[in-house]
Amino acid sequence: MSQELRKALIEAFSVLLIGAALALFVPVNARAATISTDDAISAGQASQDRERIKALVARPELAQALEKLGIAPENAKARVDAMSDAEVRTVAGKLDALPAGGALSNTDFLLVVIIVILVVVLL
Repeated sequence: MSQELRKALIEAFSVLLIGAALALFVPVNARAATISTDDAISAGQASQDRERIKALVARPELAQALEKLGIAPENAKARVDAMSDAEVRTVAGKLDALPAGGALSNTDFLLVVIIVILVVVLL
């Protein structure tokens, strides 16, 4: 290899090395931010609430009621998927507020008490 070729290769390699070293000092815009615990929990909670609503829609008795109203269960599931996280939280909150099956209203409870009193008096 000739001296001139060797000198040209060393010069080219030096320029590349210096360019790579300078590239390391180029500022990179990186953003890091903390998220609140509520934001982290709400993201996971929304998917859990969405699954709860889908499970409710998949129940046979609700599927029959939806079909009577003209809504196919598959369409109902698609509508649940299309809901925003806030809407899902609202519906799930309403589901949590509903009384469990077999809960008596005040009127029902009063009627049961009156019937029990009548049965006791008659016997």
